[in-house]
Amino acid sequence: MSEDPQHLQQEIYELCATAQACYARGWVPATSGNFSVRSGDRIFITPTGLDKGKLTPAELLEIDLEGNAISGQGRPSAETSLHTVIYGIEGFRARAILHVHSVWNALLSGKFLSTGHVSLQGYELLKGLSGVSTHEHTERVPIIENTQVYKSLVEHLTEVLRDNPEAHGVLLSRHGLYTWGESVAEARRHLEALEFLFEVEGRRIFSQLT
Repeated sequence: MSEDPQHLQQEIYELCATAQACYARGWVPATSGNFSVRSGDRIFITPTGLDKGKLTPAELLEIDLEGNAISGQGRPSAETSLHTVIYGIEGFRARAILHVHSVWNALLSGKFLSTGHVSLQGYELLKGLSGVSTHEHTERVPIIENTQVYKSLVEHLTEVLRDNPEAHGVLLSRHGLYTWGESVAEARRHLEALEFLFEVEGRRIFSQLT
């Protein structure tokens, strides 16, 4: 991401607009979810317990790459460490991270936890993911077992991302999706594509069980 202040402000504005859009779609109920954008060695991230439907740039916390607060009110979410892990993985070019809690990602991440991933293949919208040029692509979204022991969660996430360098997102079981991009716009595109595909795949799978 450019260090140009105007570009950073635009990314922050788009991050807030994306959070509001996710709230409107029911993807971040009850103050859940977290959103961030990185500029150099700084991260601007939502604090804990914030209503994402009314998020403004002034409400974001500024932290360093270790998760230490630099400026802003409120306190970082316990999941801030997951953002710093994603930003810190060598070879990842994440500059924006979006974390949501949708019905479909919660259902699929629980159903396929033992498999270790949700497999998406044959869908045209897979081409909404960066680097994917055909519906014949198979996207395997890794699943990590959810825990409140964040040291363990960080270690597992680090391992999974290093083992899946082409992944566009990762699921915490019965919890939610983390996705990222080189800009807020790219991260939002990945989010919308994956959530659409989770719903399509979920409806297909669960309709076969009735």
